[in-house]
Amino acid sequence: MNKSRIAAVDVGNDSVKAIFGKMEAELNIPNVIARDIEDRPVIGIEELDTKDPLEGIHIRVHSPALKENNVIYRVGHLATKSNNATELDLGSAKSDEDQTLVMLFAALALDAVRPENENVFRRINNVIDSSYTLGTGLPLREVKEGRDAGYRSKLVGSVHQVEFLVTPKYQGIKVNIKFDEVKIYPEGFAAYINLVMDNNLNIINKDLIDKRILIQDIGGLSTDIAVIKNRNVDDDKAQGFNLGVSESLEAIREEIRTKHGVELDSRRDVVEILTKKNDRNHIMVRGSRTSVHDITDRILLDLAKKQYRLLRNVWAKNSQTEICYFVGGGSIVLKDYLKTLNNNLDGFNIDFFEDEKESIWMMANAYYKLISDFIRKANKEKEKAVQEQKAVKK
Repeated sequence: MNKSRIAAVDVGNDSVKAIFGKMEAELNIPNVIARDIEDRPVIGIEELDTKDPLEGIHIRVHSPALKENNVIYRVGHLATKSNNATELDLGSAKSDEDQTLVMLFAALALDAVRPENENVFRRINNVIDSSYTLGTGLPLREVKEGRDAGYRSKLVGSVHQVEFLVTPKYQGIKVNIKFDEVKIYPEGFAAYINLVMDNNLNIINKDLIDKRILIQDIGGLSTDIAVIKNRNVDDDKAQGFNLGVSESLEAIREEIRTKHGVELDSRRDVVEILTKKNDRNHIMVRGSRTSVHDITDRILLDLAKKQYRLLRNVWAKNSQTEICYFVGGGSIVLKDYLKTLNNNLDGFNIDFFEDEKESIWMMANAYYKLISDFIRKANKEKEKAVQEQKAVKK
């Protein structure tokens, strides 16, 4: 009964975005974990199964890929409420962190355990055996350093297990995860694929196909600038930098705490203050609506200047570039500052995605397109081999 299910997972610094199957299921979980005990206290435990599992992800993770094995974690929204919550730190490599794997396995287990997948994966008692064909990615810098091979080898050939502990609806269920195939793509190339192709890999943006373009992907911990020439990423000229928005978000969070005495749970809370539709750059202080514009403007303008300097330096080395697209969660936070800087200076031809959801989900969508295309090509090759065998027998 077990079939391999498609999973496209973007383990972003802010959150994990995942698309499954024939795009019928998706997940978005804050990338925050916190160590925990097995019997976490729950108020109103008899009502546990009426709650949303995503609000109470409490798991034990077993995997030979982890440096620290068999550890119990709160994950996502539940972890943001913990005093010992951890988010990825500047300078850390995504491919080397247990947190990346914990978030990846948690997302896959949450898909596998869905009642809609009862006919997809074998389930005996409370143990589900799942298998996935995974498309995911790493920052350009890590791929250029060859870390993608090591990351892939951690995943394939092993069984990884997620045990749901005090999690709504799924308490006591164990999910075994195996990978039939894992494809790891450089994030800059994935962004390009998403720009020019639809879900069936048909070209939808003919204007961009033969242009020389830059894609500046501003993430939490790093920034990738992909140089696209002749429909390919120029590996020699593409660059990755240890400059993301996390450090600035942390600085805003700390200054709000010092100046206003308001404790924000995580960087995600800061992002919400910066991007919400109403009362942007305002917080509640002792019940009063209070502006934090002075803090956010100073810190984010400084970061925008650094990001703009990166663009200017890369563009100088690629002088025939026609346009730069800013993508990623960081570009949403910095958009207004970057536009102002660009307008006040000589100005490059730059563009942003006005649809915030499209920008945030860009990588997951790209991985979905790429892994679907890989499966399509693999199936064609199998068909061809079968036809050839039949021809030989005749």
